[in-house]
Amino acid sequence: MEADLFTAAAEERREKDPSSVPLAVRMRPRTLDEVAGQRHLLRPGSPLRRLVAGRSGGPAGPASVILWGPPGTGKTTLASIVSNATDRRFTELSAISAGVREVRAVIEGARRAVGTHGRETVLFLDEIHRFSKAQQDSLLPAVENRWVTLIAATTENPHFSVITPLLSRSLLLTLEPLTEEDLRELVRRAVTGERGLGGAVTLPEETERHLLRLAGGDARRALTVLEAAAGATLEEGATEITPAVLERTVDRAAVAYDRDGDQHYDVASALIKSIRGSDADAALHWLARMVEAGEDPRFIARRLMIAASEDIGLADPQALPTAVAAAQAVAMIGFPEARIILSQAVLALALAPKSNSAILAIDEALGDVRAGRTGPVPAHLRDSHYAGARSLGHGASYVYPHDLPGGIAAQQYAPDAARGRRYYRPGRHGAEARYAEVSERVRARLAGERPVPPQAGETAPTGPGTGRPDAGNARPGETPGDAGARGGEPERGSEGSEDT
Repeated sequence: MEADLFTAAAEERREKDPSSVPLAVRMRPRTLDEVAGQRHLLRPGSPLRRLVAGRSGGPAGPASVILWGPPGTGKTTLASIVSNATDRRFTELSAISAGVREVRAVIEGARRAVGTHGRETVLFLDEIHRFSKAQQDSLLPAVENRWVTLIAATTENPHFSVITPLLSRSLLLTLEPLTEEDLRELVRRAVTGERGLGGAVTLPEETERHLLRLAGGDARRALTVLEAAAGATLEEGATEITPAVLERTVDRAAVAYDRDGDQHYDVASALIKSIRGSDADAALHWLARMVEAGEDPRFIARRLMIAASEDIGLADPQALPTAVAAAQAVAMIGFPEARIILSQAVLALALAPKSNSAILAIDEALGDVRAGRTGPVPAHLRDSHYAGARSLGHGASYVYPHDLPGGIAAQQYAPDAARGRRYYRPGRHGAEARYAEVSERVRARLAGERPVPPQAGETAPTGPGTGRPDAGNARPGETPGDAGARGGEPERGSEGSEDT
């Protein structure tokens, strides 16, 4: 970058008084090897490596690049490294303040530099998504003819914010949010390094964890908060940055939560037990604790899917689809918006009628299997779709249920050792109350008994999905009870909220 008198004066002041420069700027990496994260963009032969090397590589010159990623992931840092490492002319513009006139001036200067001195120009354009279409169009001739090598940075999706012709002339490089390990390395380097705080303060592990959660993958934010907390600590005459100082610095309480320890599991347990107990307000409190602590939203969503089957089940058949939809949504969206989706799912599950019949049923069946109560598959249920199966008696006496009125064949389905065992014991809340009636009628038909008709004067719901269809749903030759035995999935009734 070509220095002027003001730039030179600023550099001289920085050397005399490092505190006049923000910690995030002082700690900015000077080489690609110092960059935290983004290993996928820094492999040998990568476009950024070639730009830093400053070599044209024969007939293949360096390509223009568009750096796309969240704030604080290193876009400006990478451009700064290029400016310090290459012998090319380096010019920096910000789309916030620059216009077409400034862009054309840079391009004209680049053309003169190539023609007069043979020097190539690297143009770093920050916030390119703020440029209008006309402003971006003005870059096309320079990029296409390589009068400038463009390094453009954006936090918005370039497929929507950058014109297609410019995208086609550049390489799109995606920067990922920094991991906790990346940030930890950066913060520790800032605490002890000469360019940073020089060991003037210490950062205990508890405070460090809270600082990393506050950073949210943003290196600049991590260093800004660290510098503010260090300043407050030194003013108090102390050297150790405590969680209390960090809280006062950012005006945000430190949540007692360890993603790898007891708090992680205790708070998750409290969330599920509050949902099971139908206390929506308590469930939202525990959810908020997890969100504020930076818990992985996918972990929360997985717990909700389990609760939907373990604690609600058939009492509300829509609970599991709701939890699955929430899990899919948070995986695509992430925080902060994912908090709304998780809140909706938690409320739906907490207010739903409850039943644990699904987990009790499968665990009891597993208990029988593990106890050896198994036995061979009955001959009439065995596979008969191969030559010679019938001669062995496989499937010979099997009765096809669809050929019978009511669609239920009274034949043995369980092995002898488990015959007559009842694993499913329906709850009496919400939609499962109807499943309870249907299951009893089906069991009676399977045993060869006629189902008991409703008692006189009984006010039973009728219609599709209730377990007692009206006469219009019954097949010829069957009673409404028969039709109910083959009836489809019950619908959730209006009494579901009362059952909670």
